Amino acid sequence: MTHPGLRERKKQRMYATVSDIAVRLFLEKGFDAVSVAEVAAAAEISKPTLFRYFPAKEDLVLYRIADHEGEAARVVAESGEPPVQALRRHFLAGLERSDPVTGLNDDPQVLAFHALLYGTPSLVARAHTHQERSEAALAEVLGGDLDARLAAGQVMAVLRVLALENWRRIAAGERVADVRPDAVAAAERAFGRLAAGWPADREGSGTE
Repeated sequence: MTHPGLRERKKQRMYATVSDIAVRLFLEKGFDAVSVAEVAAAAEISKPTLFRYFPAKEDLVLYRIADHEGEAARVVAESGEPPVQALRRHFLAGLERSDPVTGLNDDPQVLAFHALLYGTPSLVARAHTHQERSEAALAEVLGGDLDARLAAGQVMAVLRVLALENWRRIAAGERVADVRPDAVAAAERAFGRLAAGWPADREGSGTE
């Protein structure tokens, strides 16, 4: 396994530090009330330097979930299981450990972050571009043709809707322990429907 060098580690720390500072300011004052210049000042870097790391203000927030971009593609590519089975297993494992990406997490900081993300139109729009890239990566692993793109679109829609439903219930005050059984049942139904409609020639993992 290749480990990142010193320069890359310093770059990753810079990304994380600036993103954390920005998210803290956005949570305190609101996304639209905080300027990029204010974030740069708080991080003790210049505005041009900030933009070299984060091309758009929204990216300061979305960095928190950037490591999930392409996750579905990685799961399928690294598994010997049929794609839907691999993705189902991965999502159910996320529910079991209350992975924030599944929406089934009641940590106050996670809830605040999700409220910021889902409650800010420009962040929702920017997050859509991340989902499009994840969808494209999954489609490529599945073969790259029209059927692969259609299948990838269905998968990403299922993951998004399941996570949003879980988050909405938790944000409304329900307990994780009470929501989890319904979340698991909903995931089983959703992936069952995906499997039933999956192209017959895509049942193996990865590309043909």
